Amino acid sequence: MTLSIIVAIAKNNVIGKDNSLIWHLPADLKYFKALTMGHPIVMGRKTFESIGKPLPGRTSVIITRNSAYKPEGCLIAHSLTEAVEMLKSYEKAFIIGGEQIYRQAIDIVDFLYITEVHRAFDGDAFFPVINPDIWEKTFRSDHEPDDKNAYPYSFVVYKRKTISIP
Repeated sequence: MTLSIIVAIAKNNVIGKDNSLIWHLPADLKYFKALTMGHPIVMGRKTFESIGKPLPGRTSVIITRNSAYKPEGCLIAHSLTEAVEMLKSYEKAFIIGGEQIYRQAIDIVDFLYITEVHRAFDGDAFFPVINPDIWEKTFRSDHEPDDKNAYPYSFVVYKRKTISIP
């Protein structure tokens, strides 16, 4: 299985505030939907609650420590390891947040699908720094603001570097 992170990150690595997205970029939402449609998505409980419902066309796996938490239409895992094990028969899966889940997942995923929002925001949730010794940029597409998207942004894809041992 190919496991990827998908996230939108501000210039200062902010990804959210008060369990919500800070910016509204319809192009990013469209990109997210196009990439994740038909594939399982893994998220923490707080991220699921900020979305409010399972996203159509995707299997939602929620990571929570609460054994009584059972939202309708979702699978429940009690750790990232358990969530990944549940999805091993799938070709692809995406980690969609939040901060704690991203911090755990960055060491095990194969790709990072990053929307860089070219502005700093005040926030309380952050994405880890992307280490260029581990991650290789394989794609970048830059976009200026328009009538629907208030901020300049870029879609960037990173692939984990393969380490050769002599």
